[in-house]
Amino acid sequence: MNEDPRILELRKMREKAKLGGGQERIEDQHKKGKLTARERISYLVDPGTFNELEPFITHQGDEMGIASQKFPGDGVVTGYGQIEGRTIYIYAQDFTVYGGTLGEMQSRKICRVMDLAVRNGVPMIGLIDSGGARIQEGVKSLGGYAEIFRRNALYSGVIPQVSVMLGPCAGGAAYSPALTDLIIMVENHSFMFLTGPEVIKAVTGEIIDPESLGGTNVHMSITGTAHLATDTEL
Repeated sequence: MNEDPRILELRKMREKAKLGGGQERIEDQHKKGKLTARERISYLVDPGTFNELEPFITHQGDEMGIASQKFPGDGVVTGYGQIEGRTIYIYAQDFTVYGGTLGEMQSRKICRVMDLAVRNGVPMIGLIDSGGARIQEGVKSLGGYAEIFRRNALYSGVIPQVSVMLGPCAGGAAYSPALTDLIIMVENHSFMFLTGPEVIKAVTGEIIDPESLGGTNVHMSITGTAHLATDTEL
């Protein structure tokens, strides 16, 4: 008996969503010694407990000619699962899709799991690997971050909020974690700064490397922003 074409199409869409920005970008991620968003979630949660939410969402509009580059999930994997038997909600930004940058629809996905975490009274975990606001979506990206910041503040003291920094995180990708309860960084892989070294060089003329600007040592010993550090992601 032939399967329903709609089921076959759904399976294709799921397989496409799992690839994020594509196999080539996944390989680039691995070459940097980094895992993909889905691999990170798989390592973190108990086997077989993760349930993904909204895997087929894509960015809206085409203000800067990016309609031809739509990726299911819009650069973030969201859902819920269990860690040692305890339910958690989680989102993991996918660096293979526009460098993990946050657009309007990605922010809506993140806000939804934050709201669900509060409704269910369980911890919220963010696996952050993002270049900040997606410039191609302009003010919509900034508005998306504003909604996340608002929830960070409102839910403080209501549920535990944990941020795991897993890449070069600039702008909003550093602001939001700074508002959460616990920040974990990976040495030589994760960075937190308002803007990157190249922008600083262009604007002020100062030459500085990412580690000195916002690496693990800076935030563990000088700013006090980070709470824990680890050698690797695993």
